[in-house]
Amino acid sequence: MGQRAFTFETQITKKLHLDYLLFLPEDYDKSPQKRWPLILFLHGAGQRGDDLELVKLHGIPNIVEQRDDFPFIAISPQCPVDSWWSSHIAALDALLGEVIATYFVDTDRLYLTGLSMGGYGTWHLAAVYPRRFAALAPICGGGPWFLGFPERACVLKDVPIWVFHGAKDPVVPLEESENMVNVLTACGGDVRFTVYPDAEHDSWTETYDNQELYEWFLQHTLPKGGT
Repeated sequence: MGQRAFTFETQITKKLHLDYLLFLPEDYDKSPQKRWPLILFLHGAGQRGDDLELVKLHGIPNIVEQRDDFPFIAISPQCPVDSWWSSHIAALDALLGEVIATYFVDTDRLYLTGLSMGGYGTWHLAAVYPRRFAALAPICGGGPWFLGFPERACVLKDVPIWVFHGAKDPVVPLEESENMVNVLTACGGDVRFTVYPDAEHDSWTETYDNQELYEWFLQHTLPKGGT
């Protein structure tokens, strides 16, 4: 019969699903014309599953349980069990788009942060959408080599980034963050690095309890044409 040329074409529909917590500031309904800054928070491996109460254990969802006056809209999705944030990049982007379309969000002030597995997710999501977020705060994370990191971090050289890690972390070695910071520094990135000399894996409690982090976020807006 010999060799012949053909064309293959099909259409695939993919269902995306993520459960999430949504926080709205206490004055949200009082100022209908106001646009609010937004933080997207990615939790660590221990909070995966289908119980959103787990997501409240650490980080931003824990902070907003204590602070009604938290001045951001906060989205805290839950990663499914036996999965990783790297498998849900499209879903995270779609969720963010849905919240922006539904609520009064200032799209020039979108911020991304996460801890441990969520720190890795923060680097990955931001690298896929490097003009989406006004600032990043990855905590005790890094970038997997099989996704092109740490070299891939250079796509984020124009994004303000504040990296946090514990010097004695036995779960995610400090060098994971150091590698990312070193690459960003070499390519002229806007990066700040805080190492807690006595901290082990929990470098997030001190970070999220620090009001300076939120003030730092609010100092940054997307340049024109960012999103």
